[in-house]
Amino acid sequence: MTAGTTTSEYAPERGGTSRADDFEELRPLLFSIAYRLLGSVSEAEDAVQETWLRFAATPTRPRSVRAFLSTTVTRIAIDVLRSARVRREAYVGPWFPEPLLADPYEDPERSAELADSVSMAALLLLERLSPAERAVFVLREVFDFGFPEVAAAVGRSEAACRQLAVRARRHMADGRPRFEAPREEREELAARFFGALREGDVTGLRDLLATDASVVGDGGGKTPQLARAVVGGGKVARLLAAFFPRLAHADVTYERTEVNGQEGAVFRDRDGKVLQVMALDVHDGRIHDIRIVLNPDKLGHVGPVADAWAIHHELRRTPRDAD
Repeated sequence: MTAGTTTSEYAPERGGTSRADDFEELRPLLFSIAYRLLGSVSEAEDAVQETWLRFAATPTRPRSVRAFLSTTVTRIAIDVLRSARVRREAYVGPWFPEPLLADPYEDPERSAELADSVSMAALLLLERLSPAERAVFVLREVFDFGFPEVAAAVGRSEAACRQLAVRARRHMADGRPRFEAPREEREELAARFFGALREGDVTGLRDLLATDASVVGDGGGKTPQLARAVVGGGKVARLLAAFFPRLAHADVTYERTEVNGQEGAVFRDRDGKVLQVMALDVHDGRIHDIRIVLNPDKLGHVGPVADAWAIHHELRRTPRDAD
């Protein structure tokens, strides 16, 4: 919004509500659309802000505010997504979405779709789609927009959008596990996992991990991280059991929390600053993927960011027999 102006300064229009009221009511939906398209909290927030500016600047009130705002944020996000793809080609190491601790949009009738579509695994699958396919899938399959609304937002015909939807559904279905764990099972596995992690219990960790389990870190070349993914339940268990208990010697603590709709944790340094965010991908009764976001550029929305290099050097000075 323009400098010195807040949404509350706009006068009520017909129906007794102001544009600001209408926008604030729809803000959670707009952010949720943008985040699923972009995989970035900061870029999604920027897209929502730009949507407000365009809405505030329209000379007349749209017939459907929801349709206008959804179309606008989708088109802005598609433009950002196209430029982001070029940046990601030069990204150092694995790229993960910015971790989302809480999705602001809720819809009881779409709760399953909303939770599934915001997981790290789903967002990484969405990365494989073209910008148009991604937008069609998110609007149609996740938020249940009608094809006329989808076509208007994407700027394609309804027939073209139906074809895009078919292709997107096929790509997403090919990469998703068929038997995901219910919430209670995920919580129980996560509790056991973090307990074993804290104790450095190799056997306990190995019992919870799939045989092809992996641990991958996204540091973007800006923080200490694994040189490559570690794959195999035994290898992952030994790595985690050897390293994570040592963090306690640097006064690093963690708090379990939901990360992108899945089990996870936020790790903080002795000053409470965010060191990393870990997300667990659980299905078929085992933990399959452990994704760790360390890139400081992706953690600022969670809280003040820790100096990972300082902690790294501190751990190197700590004798291993002190564990």
